[in-house]
Amino acid sequence: MTEEAADAPVVLVVDDEPGLREVLQITFRRQGWAVECAPAAAPAIEALKSRDPPFPLVVTDLVMPGGSGMDVLKAARARSDQTQVIVMTAFSTVESAIEAMRQGAYDFITKPFSPAELVVVASKALEKSSIVAENKLLKARLGTMRPQRTADLFGQDPVMHRIATLVEKAATTRTTVLITGDSGSGKEHAARILHELSNRASAPFCVINCGALPEALMESELFGHEKGAFTGAVTAALGMFRQAQGGTVLLDEVGELPLALQVKLLRVLQERKVRPVGSSVEVDVDVRLLAATNRDVEDDVETGRFRKDLYYRLNVIRIELPPLRERRGDIRGLAQEMIARFAEEFDKSPLRLSAAVLRSLEAYDYPGNIRELENMMERAAALATGDEIGLEDLPDVVSGLTPSLPPVAAILPDEGCDLDRVLAQTERRLMSQALERTGGVRKAAAELLGITFRSLRYRLAKLDMERSRREEASEEASEVTAEPPTEE
Repeated sequence: MTEEAADAPVVLVVDDEPGLREVLQITFRRQGWAVECAPAAAPAIEALKSRDPPFPLVVTDLVMPGGSGMDVLKAARARSDQTQVIVMTAFSTVESAIEAMRQGAYDFITKPFSPAELVVVASKALEKSSIVAENKLLKARLGTMRPQRTADLFGQDPVMHRIATLVEKAATTRTTVLITGDSGSGKEHAARILHELSNRASAPFCVINCGALPEALMESELFGHEKGAFTGAVTAALGMFRQAQGGTVLLDEVGELPLALQVKLLRVLQERKVRPVGSSVEVDVDVRLLAATNRDVEDDVETGRFRKDLYYRLNVIRIELPPLRERRGDIRGLAQEMIARFAEEFDKSPLRLSAAVLRSLEAYDYPGNIRELENMMERAAALATGDEIGLEDLPDVVSGLTPSLPPVAAILPDEGCDLDRVLAQTERRLMSQALERTGGVRKAAAELLGITFRSLRYRLAKLDMERSRREEASEEASEVTAEPPTEE
């Protein structure tokens, strides 16, 4: 056995060929991973039993004298569900691959293979191991204080207490849940709590944003693919559903899912099986599905953009998250928790929010919801020079410190004025406020000002407020070729 590197993931390599063990040892160490080797199943199983913490990854040959890779796989899964296992063999058959996956293998790779191929698969397996470990830690923190802890996580406003109660009830089932609400209202946060309160908390929680991936890649990301299934598929991939085996999958922005994939997703929900791209074999999956969207799904169903049968499958339990302006009782507590977190992150002494700041925060309407409040608190913590956050540390649109605009019926000074300069100052101030209020989203800022996007862009350039030419070109292209992106 080799010496373990400090703070590095430790990979156990099991193979009866000394040359291959050496190659894999060198390959993995180049990735910064520690490596232990075993020449057969028996010493590998002993290493699995004795090591604490458990190995995050085992790479084992399938056929070896005195024991098989399946024995190693079973021992690894019995030791810890955090341990991911990649099975190697020169005698690949569909049956052996299916059996390995049924026994809990992360993936199956056929000899001969390039070291680069194995590194890609091993990196993803280590990532899954890390997710499983994180989920276990979160579950341990919840402990026996689940009801109280759930209320704390959701806030103290009465409307959120009702939602916390619904989440606790829904968590104990395997039923699909549809989470709706405006962008930034905490839909993924609610989904994570659902997972952590369920009996699947020790298994992975996997999130995929249906609006962030090209349609051509979406099926592979969800259901996996076989090696060579399409150009660039140099190795097989499990896909989100198999990576989350035993756990939870959150389809964020599910309203963006293409119709063709909606049909396949419906079949997965009905049959509990997935078929990887390029494969003729269906694989059993055991996951709980959660879906989130800021779209009006009922309207999409009426217009034919979203399948009615899939909508009914997803909308078994509905959790509607209100915008932050409708739960003002939580603003103070959320802001204080956030400012404390950012103060610690920035290595500053504890920060407190002044009474004037708290009043301003509670009076603001938050078009960006919780995410906007979090951005404000990060900004305030970064700018703070003392122990107290003042109005000057908040955006002008919240603090009210923006200088008053000249009245419409302005009085011309006796000495006269530079009209172009006065108009430019007013225009600059209004555009700055609009961009501040919309978090820098120029399309939304243009709507606030009642002008077109192109007009806003022209005015920003005229007043030397434009962003880089590369960002401008990218945004112009997206305006011409795509729908305006939704913000979550």
